[in-house]
Amino acid sequence: MARDKALPPKVGSSELSKIREKPGMSGAFKHKSSAYAGPEHTFPIGDIKHARNALARAHFSPHPEAIREKVYKKYPELKKRHEEREGKKNG
Repeated sequence: MARDKALPPKVGSSELSKIREKPGMSGAFKHKSSAYAGPEHTFPIGDIKHARNALARAHFSPHPEAIREKVYKKYPELKKRHEEREGKKNG
């Protein structure tokens, strides 16, 4: 059986079925992995609204810098805006 490209390498189809049975997880791993940041695809960044939300909540993650890096790579305009705002605060 061919693996779904959106699946992380360690998740098999039987384990995926168990994950999708949990409340709120029916759509787990149905989208491209590039549409998510964070461990286990916990921060959706498929559009700019979700990307802003991921940035606002990145500090809850054990690896917030990795989330910011992925969001800024996908949406460079958010990084530019962040740098402009930081410059105003410091200047």
